[in-house]
Amino acid sequence: MVNKRWFQFLVFFILVFSLILLISVTDFIFSPFVKIIGAVAVPIIGAGILYYLTKPIMYFLERLKINRILSIVLVFLLLILIGFFVYMYIAPIAQQQFRNLIDNIPTMVNWAQDLISLWQSNQTAIPKEIDKAINDFTNNLQSHIDSTLNYLFGFIGQLIGFITALVLVPFFLFFMLKDGEKLVPFITQIFSQKKAANIRSLLSKIDSTLTSFIQGQLIVSFAVGVLLFIGYLIIDLKYALTLALFAMVMNVIPFAGPFIAVIPALIVGAFQDPMNLFWVSIVMIVAQQIESNLISPNVMGHALDLHPLTVITVILAAGSIAGFLGILFAVPFYSVVKTIIIHFYETYVDSKKNREDALI
Repeated sequence: MVNKRWFQFLVFFILVFSLILLISVTDFIFSPFVKIIGAVAVPIIGAGILYYLTKPIMYFLERLKINRILSIVLVFLLLILIGFFVYMYIAPIAQQQFRNLIDNIPTMVNWAQDLISLWQSNQTAIPKEIDKAINDFTNNLQSHIDSTLNYLFGFIGQLIGFITALVLVPFFLFFMLKDGEKLVPFITQIFSQKKAANIRSLLSKIDSTLTSFIQGQLIVSFAVGVLLFIGYLIIDLKYALTLALFAMVMNVIPFAGPFIAVIPALIVGAFQDPMNLFWVSIVMIVAQQIESNLISPNVMGHALDLHPLTVITVILAAGSIAGFLGILFAVPFYSVVKTIIIHFYETYVDSKKNREDALI
């Protein structure tokens, strides 16, 4: 029985869960290491995202017979040029629009309260519970806005700390671009030739999954942001650039992002002109149709192959556990885990034919 594969797997999982239990009991030993990992997580993740975005550019430059170091320097110059363009031409306009939007929030709140009061005065058959709920919400609307703004400014404070940690990103990015290809040989050198080939296959699949998601999702989000900005300009929506940038960031979140992105635009549009509720909806529908039928199939294809219900479930679970960061990284993390599980299952099936193919 000891030599049976199911028994070995059972022992393996028992040992894993025993190790997890032991770590949870002795967490005071590992907490300093967790803090260290947390301190370097931001620059590593930031550099990793930029690595997957800039790696094709570096390879393209190398195909033009430009050596690796000079290619990396040119990549950094391109990033600096993009950052300078954003800082000089986009950031000031977005900052001014955002400041104007914040200044107009009290006026928008008063408008909403007047609209609710007008609607209540024209209703004769409103249940008391609904009427009470509306009154409570209306009376406390300003406090809700204040708490939302406080949360927003707290988030901005955390964002500033996040940006400070990004100072280390260029250093991590440089060495990732320079020595990234050395990681796989370093990991596989301790394994036999056949197991090393298996692990290289697994790491290649993980790399393809991350490449598909990071490059695809960011390119798609950028395209959607540009489409929405053009659409908002056509319908003459106020704060068009700020709302389009917000939509661009939210579209990084798969499936749920577009629904979150349209809410501020609908609110601003309704305050400007109630007819804008219709026009903003049309702009969003057109942008999403172009994205789903033209941009995403050509940029991302079906590499991740995730069912929408799976995406929703993963996002909800990750959001309840880790908040916004969980929502942001839930889908790529799930995709990587799915890739690993599928690879191990395929390896397990193959190992029934040949014992040497087994990884464990």
